Amino acid sequence: MPEFAWRAAQADGRLVEGRSEAAAADAVLHQLRERGLTPIKVEGAAHAAVGALAFGRRSPSAPRGPVNRTDVLALTSELSVMLRAGLALDNALRVLIEMSAKPSVKALLEGVLEDVKGGAPFSRALAKHGGVFGDFYVNMVRSGEASGQMSQVLERLVAHMERLRALRESVVSATLYPAILLGVAVLSLVGMLGFVVPQFEKLFANMGDALPLPTRVIMTMGHGFKSHGVLIAIVVLLVGVVGWRWLHSPGGRIWWQNRALRLPIIGSLLYKYELTLFARSLGTLLGNGVPLLTGLHIATETVGNVHLRAALSKMAPLVKEGSRMVSAMSATQVFEPLAINLVRVGEETGSIGPMMNELADVLDRDVEIGIKRALTLLEPVLILVLGVLIAAIIVSILLGILSINDLAG
Repeated sequence: MPEFAWRAAQADGRLVEGRSEAAAADAVLHQLRERGLTPIKVEGAAHAAVGALAFGRRSPSAPRGPVNRTDVLALTSELSVMLRAGLALDNALRVLIEMSAKPSVKALLEGVLEDVKGGAPFSRALAKHGGVFGDFYVNMVRSGEASGQMSQVLERLVAHMERLRALRESVVSATLYPAILLGVAVLSLVGMLGFVVPQFEKLFANMGDALPLPTRVIMTMGHGFKSHGVLIAIVVLLVGVVGWRWLHSPGGRIWWQNRALRLPIIGSLLYKYELTLFARSLGTLLGNGVPLLTGLHIATETVGNVHLRAALSKMAPLVKEGSRMVSAMSATQVFEPLAINLVRVGEETGSIGPMMNELADVLDRDVEIGIKRALTLLEPVLILVLGVLIAAIIVSILLGILSINDLAG
């Protein structure tokens, strides 16, 4: 009979380890629960983790830096499993603290635990760290406290964050290859102008105006890259840094977000991506009992584009004045007829939350399909532009060589 190594949490939050012989890992989990323990990790001979959680031992090179989205997702998932297994909230937080490898995460959880032990609700303890969790997260937890379904609410939070992470990763992955291709194109052009073209300077040195105009232009560019390449690189770097900082300033961000929505193809994708965030957040909040007005305020804040956010912020006041949700959506002039019709059905059936989640799924699929189509168009365009530019350099040099032959003849 195989032997399994296991780790589990006692009712007081302390961790225990041991080994048990059983026919399967499920049998070990059953034995641990019968002993009043909360399984955290069960491993067989092949070291395949099959327990409820798969915590690893703290690495000597523990990760550093502030708490990020990945950390919040991980601790939410782990906390949900422990609460579902019957562990008390304070004991579950102690287990998370003990198993945290990242100092910033450990310090955050210690602060939350201290507030919870002091009698504060879990949601209020999290609200003190609003920069990490945000209003959406805190209100979801508050709804779990009110309904007594904290573990289920945390599960929905995990599912919500997983969907948003998958959407962000698909966008980042989609832009990675074109960015690499663009970088290769720029380096190829710099290499041609900075190293290949200057090799022909001596050959064309005494030609003067006899050289064709394209050849003179290319040779001038090549000479400039060879003589002032470092200065050009510094200037380009400084312009890039200044431009990047300006785009991240309030004024620059507003300018870019306004222009980005007007770009062909990309603008439509950004538009639908932002609406996906709004619809997914609102649907999740409403599905967990958060009032509509509160949900509208919170979901609007999840939208990054300030122009869309300003339009969506008109909905809550209209609903507060007594307008229907469909009328408020139409007044923003942001949503397409499909979205308005879905919400109209949701209002008539009392299921606005599920309809908003359905809208988020539709927009999510549109974004993925749009990204694939944009890539299908962008990649050959970049390759074609690179080919044309390199071909122009080569043809210009050949024209110069042919002009030398004509003069010699």
